[in-house]
Amino acid sequence: MKQIKKITTKQKPIRRTLKKLPLKKVTRINLEKKVRQQTSELKIRDGQLKLGADREKLGADREKLGANREKLAEEQIRIRTNAMESTLDGIFIIDIQKQNFLVVYANKAFYTMTGCEKKEILGQNYFSHYGPNTDPRIIEEIKHTLLQGKSFHGEMLNFKKNGEKYWNLLRIAPVRNASGNITHYVGIKTDVTLMRQRDLEIKEQREELLHVTRVGKLAEFVSSLAHEISQPLTAILSYAQAAQRMFANKEPQLQEILQYIINDDQRAAEVIRRLRSLLKKNKPTFELLNINSLIEDTAALMMTHITVRNKIIKFKLENNLPRIQGDRIQLQQVLLNLISNSLEAMEEKSDSRELLITTSRKDLNTITVAVKDSGCGIPEENMKKLFAHFFTSKPDGLGMGLSISRSIVEAHGGHLEGENNPDRGATFFFTLPIVRKEDV
Repeated sequence: MKQIKKITTKQKPIRRTLKKLPLKKVTRINLEKKVRQQTSELKIRDGQLKLGADREKLGADREKLGANREKLAEEQIRIRTNAMESTLDGIFIIDIQKQNFLVVYANKAFYTMTGCEKKEILGQNYFSHYGPNTDPRIIEEIKHTLLQGKSFHGEMLNFKKNGEKYWNLLRIAPVRNASGNITHYVGIKTDVTLMRQRDLEIKEQREELLHVTRVGKLAEFVSSLAHEISQPLTAILSYAQAAQRMFANKEPQLQEILQYIINDDQRAAEVIRRLRSLLKKNKPTFELLNINSLIEDTAALMMTHITVRNKIIKFKLENNLPRIQGDRIQLQQVLLNLISNSLEAMEEKSDSRELLITTSRKDLNTITVAVKDSGCGIPEENMKKLFAHFFTSKPDGLGMGLSISRSIVEAHGGHLEGENNPDRGATFFFTLPIVRKEDV
């Protein structure tokens, strides 16, 4: 209180002093004071305005930065979306927060691969696009894996909407949120059909090589066997001829039996000789041949086989056909194979007995040979594969006969084809060029 009084006491003389000052001087002092006060207020206001401007600029910068970040995020999303739409792999996303494994996204490749439209995939159960022919065990395995929160990785056979088969490599992985909970599954389907086909081709080629090796060994074995059989046949022939001389002009019935033995022995020896000729790795020997005589000689080799099977072979051979030029053994091999195939085709039908071989003049330069049977015919799905290497419809077949036969005929300048008959059975026919006088 004392201090306040002192101040108050000091102010009185100042006021008295101001009262004693001239009016102009007092006004000037008041104006200066007011100016200083306004200047101070202006500085404060200017600082406030400057601070506000800085804050506004900072806000604008933040807004611009936010807009740039949003634009960058949108650009990244657009790039990812375009990349997913452009890839050849089928990509899809399953939402497991909803029931029934609903698909919430699938790219263009996925629709192409499955053959389905968007409305058949989006919002639908992921497993609904699998066809009825898909192995249900694989589908259950995928479901079980996803329900356990695990990733699935496997190769499987799928079917498009139109039923077309395709192999795909399927990979499905879980997508987790910030809490670590699985909300979605993302999957990738890669079409590996071509890779599968290449693998099968490599496997088939490997099997063909093994098959060739086995056939080569078999040929060696048959050649050796033919050699071994020819020796006892020679001995049997010698003994039969010796007995025939011993009982000359005696025992007519015994003489007749001995003659049968000699004839059959010689026939068997001829078969062995021709078999060995077929198996020899000799170069083809082209000579002038009468095709009708060649057919009759070849059929004679098969006559016992035809009779045992209770079949009949008929001939319709055109007379006075020009000669051909070829290797006798190779052309006999073609005929033997075609006749043998026809006989086997007729085995499946008890009422199929007749086999017909015909020759005719196709045109001025070509002869046609046809082997027609009344058997089971050729299934439509096998027509394109008839002459493929190692293709066979027989349980114990080698799959080499027709392919080798076609190669032989083509080497002779002709063509070998096969077709089903209008009524039943099938006909195989091949053409051979005739020998012109200027070629002799």
